[in-house]
Amino acid sequence: MASSSAPAIDGWFTTDPDDPRLLGTTCQACGTVFFPREEVLCRNPSCRSTELAETPLSRTGKVWSYTSAGYQPPEPYVPTTDPFEPFAIAAVHLEAEDMVIMGQVADGYGTLDLNVGDTVELVVETLFTDDDVDQLIWRWKPVAPGGSSNGGND
Repeated sequence: MASSSAPAIDGWFTTDPDDPRLLGTTCQACGTVFFPREEVLCRNPSCRSTELAETPLSRTGKVWSYTSAGYQPPEPYVPTTDPFEPFAIAAVHLEAEDMVIMGQVADGYGTLDLNVGDTVELVVETLFTDDDVDQLIWRWKPVAPGGSSNGGND
């Protein structure tokens, strides 16, 4: 077990195990929300304001689409298993922000555990360990009806 942990991508998400959040940006002039966050100017072509505020995004969303990554991606991807094991990726619609965010599906879940329209929640898991530091990443975890999560396999 690693002696410490750190986000694999600094500043993109919080690591609170009870309430992890992706961190986006809201333009204070037009209200457009972005992910990943923006620090210079609004990406809305009709706005271009520089008044931006960090915004924690919704923790739950609905599966918009999903697929299986059945091949090992090229570098700089770091395999988490040896040999490589396929994993699921979900595009998740966050209703309040009206945006779709892609991410891996939580460990123990695969494409057979997903349907378009299913509710998923953001969780933080270890992507890999490097120099005794757990590199953390966000993932989408299926939520069973009634709010409890259940596990499954590909």
